[in-house]
Amino acid sequence: MQAQDRPQPKPGPAPVINIGKPQSFELKNGLKVMVVENNKLPRVSFNLTMDNAPYAEGDKKGVADLTSALIGSGTKKMSKDVFNEEIDFLGANIGFNANGAYGSGLSKYADRILELMADGALNSVFTQEEFDKEKAKLIEGLKTQEKSVAAVASRVEDVLVYGKNHPNGEYLTEEGINKVTLNDAVSNYQTYFVPAKAYLVVIGDVKFKDVKKAVEKHFGSWKKAAAPAVSYADPKDVQYTQINFVDMPNAVQSEIALVNISNLKMTDKDYFATILANQIIGGDFNSYLNMNLREAHGWTYGARSSIRGDKYVGKFKASTQVRNSVTDSAVVEFFKELKKIRTERVADDMLKNVKAGYVGNFVMQIQKPGTVARYALLTKTQGLPADFYENYIKNINAVTAEDIQRVANKYFLADNTRIMITGKGSEVLPALEKLGIPMFYFDKFGNSIEKPVSKKEVPAGVTTKTVFENYIKAIGGEKNAKAAKSVFVTMTGKVQGIDITMVRKSTATGKKLDEVTGMGQTLSKEVFDGTKGYESAQGQKTEYDAAKIADAKFDATIFPELNLASKSGVTLSGIESIDGKDAYAIKDGSKTLYYDTTSGLKIAQSETQEVQGQQMTQVITFSDYKDVKGVKIAHKTVLNVGMEIELNATSVKVNEGVTDADFKI
Repeated sequence: MQAQDRPQPKPGPAPVINIGKPQSFELKNGLKVMVVENNKLPRVSFNLTMDNAPYAEGDKKGVADLTSALIGSGTKKMSKDVFNEEIDFLGANIGFNANGAYGSGLSKYADRILELMADGALNSVFTQEEFDKEKAKLIEGLKTQEKSVAAVASRVEDVLVYGKNHPNGEYLTEEGINKVTLNDAVSNYQTYFVPAKAYLVVIGDVKFKDVKKAVEKHFGSWKKAAAPAVSYADPKDVQYTQINFVDMPNAVQSEIALVNISNLKMTDKDYFATILANQIIGGDFNSYLNMNLREAHGWTYGARSSIRGDKYVGKFKASTQVRNSVTDSAVVEFFKELKKIRTERVADDMLKNVKAGYVGNFVMQIQKPGTVARYALLTKTQGLPADFYENYIKNINAVTAEDIQRVANKYFLADNTRIMITGKGSEVLPALEKLGIPMFYFDKFGNSIEKPVSKKEVPAGVTTKTVFENYIKAIGGEKNAKAAKSVFVTMTGKVQGIDITMVRKSTATGKKLDEVTGMGQTLSKEVFDGTKGYESAQGQKTEYDAAKIADAKFDATIFPELNLASKSGVTLSGIESIDGKDAYAIKDGSKTLYYDTTSGLKIAQSETQEVQGQQMTQVITFSDYKDVKGVKIAHKTVLNVGMEIELNATSVKVNEGVTDADFKI
């Protein structure tokens, strides 16, 4: 505080950038090698990259993924386990994919690391056993994404922007993966993992002559070959701005993206102005979009945009995630900021700050060997001038406010923009339609469909009371439901790779315990003893308020449906689609309960809560009902809180394992 009256120091001169220039050589098979000697640390890194043109995989999409998974899984010289054990012993990192390989570690092990990397890359043994394992893993990973709103939004965006037959528009399916055979993976490896357009960048505490000798020894036997030259017609932007909508009834928020095609190249005179313009509109925390949607309105945790210099066709994209109720308003604000950067001169201080931030980040990154390797590779593969990075700061600082406005009009389109929205149609479509922007509807795979029917009329005679009665009947009848005095459920799952266990205990008298444990500790806990309760997480304990207590007296019972019909404010709002099934939607304050119109079972519930000042909706789905002592209880629960957490019951006990001590406050 005492220093506030002191003058701000004047910025010093722009730093001089000295990037290590690689020494180069080429093997007879076409492999191009670049070596940068850097003796600051006793480490070395190797990066092998195939600069092949992208190619479409057709009805066998997944062959490149499987090829990536199989490369390095055992070689002609050693098994997979022995190979991995030696890497661990050396303290090295070695990895492979269909487009190359990498290796790093202490420089005293440089030759052995390179030898192992070359062995894995050139002498991989593809076995049926490993192939079957990797195929099963790929399919399992695909299944976990099917309910992910973000994954569906990304898939449909690429399909619509690039086209299904373009390499960037293809997507994985279980059907396509199952068509891929071991021979397909071997053929892909032999066709595309070739040296004609391969680059090996070596950086670290090494000597050029030693590297040259080692590379010739370990990669000299690589058979000379070139990958097929494949080209595709560039996709086109839409003729007029439009909304492309994908209905995801399980969406707790809307995924919004404004997208248009970009053919920006790193060699274009517009390159530096365009990357700075992107920082201004959405590439930086203080960008137009983030300051509007996050800071001014509090609608999102972040709004971002991206564009880059691509060797092949790319895209400009501005995106965010917002709660359902403000989806239409967010679209309006996107266009407001798009218009601003296209029609108004950016403020001098903002341009100055964006330049300073970009230059500062560039200077920090240039200290990293990996960055130097990437820059060396880009210089070759993108055809950049030899002094491109030495002049980088000068070119950034030369950008003017007029340049920003000019490139914004060229690369950030306003009249030919595809507005991709993936969200819950029943909640967002009515307001979106009022914007007056043409709308087209697509399924989860980018196929054109008719406008989804968000809500259906409830048949005559169906009420909240009859829905609850049918649910009780579906789980085993009122007699059996009332005979259940306690339920004790143990469920297990994973959160970001961490194993978790959830224990849930409840009684017919309205007591409950929910406890989640993982990594040997309690992650969250909620207890209600029938009159008072609390919830705790991350060391913070919050006592139930009066409203929470009133709700808990209904919700904490084993089967709230036995009494919910008598609760005030509970209403039947309509029929909605949940995971492709029609369900009666019953509103209960901030919660909505969903009951399958056919089976009568409860298949989901959603609840809107305020989290860190923002309205967030959590969706929970229930399935795999099994009979336990005369009542059916869901054995699979999926929580959608921006990411999906699947919990599967490992133990369900009725009328055993629960005591009053469990609910002690």
